[in-house]
Parts: sequence; structure tokens; C-alpha cells
Amino acid sequence: VANMLQAREWFKKSEEGKEVFLTALPLYHSYAMTTCMNQCVYLAGTMILIPNPRELQHVMKEIDQHKPTVFPGAPTMYVAINNYKELDKYNVRSIKACVSGAAGLPLQVQQKFQELTGAKLVEGYGLSEASPVTHANPIYGENRIGTIGLPFSDTLCRIVDVETGKQDMPIGQSGELIIQGPQVMKGYWNRPDETANSLRDGWLFTGDIAEMDADGYFKIVDRKKDMIIVGGFNVYPRDVEEVLFKHPKVLEATAAGIPDPKSGQRVKAYVVLKPGVTATVEELMEYCKENLTNYKRPTVIEFRDSLPKTMIGKVLRRYLVEEDMQKAGK
Repeated sequence: VANMLQAREWFKKSEEGKEVFLTALPLYHSYAMTTCMNQCVYLAGTMILIPNPRELQHVMKEIDQHKPTVFPGAPTMYVAINNYKELDKYNVRSIKACVSGAAGLPLQVQQKFQELTGAKLVEGYGLSEASPVTHANPIYGENRIGTIGLPFSDTLCRIVDVETGKQDMPIGQSGELIIQGPQVMKGYWNRPDETANSLRDGWLFTGDIAEMDADGYFKIVDRKKDMIIVGGFNVYPRDVEEVLFKHPKVLEATAAGIPDPKSGQRVKAYVVLKPGVTATVEELMEYCKENLTNYKRPTVIEFRDSLPKTMIGKVLRRYLVEEDMQKAGK
């Protein structure tokens, strides 16, 4: 309830009884529950249910027919629409507000979707332990691309050192994002040890590495557990992914750390190409060489037909790493 009211304040110009929510997220997940179902009910809106968002033609027909105005989603959904070959057959100009969560929103995806639809697509952030939304770029204010925006109302945030979690980091420096607010959980059911680790002195430790700028906008660098350490240097997968997404032949990409006897870990990229195009590993390696510092460059690139994802479209890096470990017999 608290998070629904916070979301209503964020979307303050929404019109009661007139908004139409495109719900392509599973309603059992807190993201969809808050941004689609609860918000729609509170506004006396209309909700379009999409049972399978992977059936893109069906999604496009629903958009064309029912004229949604609000479309909460994940980056993979916007990627799919951006690259849908028959997009020009459908009217998608009814959409006016979109918030992307579940994973980092690549700049190229954001810009192209806004050009195609005329909608305002902003990146937000949350986690199930916070009901889930804690941050979002303003729909009616400055959308600072590459950030997760500002904290929701009544939400306090700090960036603290990763080692102890007690020292506040200077503006512009990375650390773990911790949160206080009415939307934060009271704890995990029957899991006191995990609760004590996540909730400390009234703060929720998110496990995400973030930065805050001088204006209070936050940027997620990456998950603490996903950080790759190459010869003592920290590499965040999102830095690699952002570069790969800019390549004109790349549809989707993710990066992960794989074991290396010399440097501890090395960067591996998993790439899905756009339909009908071809590329070589050497081509992408050269591209990364031109756009990434040495220790951030992938030493291995694997082309795949698709990337494993959760029901809300979040790429499962750990599945890819586990698959590699099984192939290596480890």
C-alpha cells in the first residue's frame, strides 16, 4: 500500500478513470503487483493482461486495439518492440509513460523506443524487499539517462563502503546502496540470519553497487555479487553490456566473469545478434578494443540464439556461468 501511494505521487498527473495499463509482467511479482495491478485499481483504470509477452504479434495487436497509456516493463520488452519488423503496421503512439525495471536499461534501447513511440521511457529501480520500487526518474521532470533517478517520497538512501557498510562514500564514488522507507519489508519469513544480514540498524542493504551525483540522482553500477575481478581490477558487467548494445548488429548482450588461472577471472560476453545479420567474434573483439579499457574487454565471446531470463525479463547470468562450468567439467 505504501509503495502504491508513493508510485501515485510519482505519477501525479495521471488521470483517474482514464489510464490504460499494458500488463506484460507476471502479477505474482511485486513489480507488476505495484506498478500495474495496484496502481491501476487505485486509479480506476483499465488493465490489459498479456499472458505471454514473447508472442510479440499479440502484444502489438493489443496495443493497437486497446490504446494503453502506461507500460511498465523490462528492457527486454522494449528491445523486442524496437526490433519488431512489422512495427509500422501498428499504432503505438497512445503510450505516454513507461518505467523500466528488473535490469539496467541500455541507452540505445531507451532512445530508440522513445523515438518510435513518442512515449517517455524512464529507468527505475527496486527490489522485492522494498515492495519493490525505491527510485525512478521523474516522468514530469528531468530524465537523467543512465541513472535510476531520484528516491521515491519518504525514502532515505545512502551509499556506504562495501567492506563494513558503515562509512558513507563521497558523492560520485561507488559503494553499496542502502535504503530506509515505509515500503521496506520487516524481514524474511522464518529466516532470521538472512534478515539480520539484510536489515541492519534500520537500513535495507540492497547488495547493489551504486553512485549518487551532486543533484541526488542515483546510478546502479551493478550487483555486488556480479562484479568481475580481473587481476585486482573491478569490472561491472553493465559497463561491458552498454558498449555491446551500441553495436548495430547486437540485439542483446550480457557479460559475466569466468575463472582464469592468471588473473582470477576474465570477462566473457554472451551475444544475441539481430535477425538476419551475421558477425564474427573478431569483429566484436575489435569493437570492444576500440571502446573498452584493456581489463574490461571480453576475452571470450559466445553467440547465442537467446539469453536465459526470468519471467519478468531479467537475464540470468548465473545460468550462463553454471552452463560454462558444466561444459568444463567443474
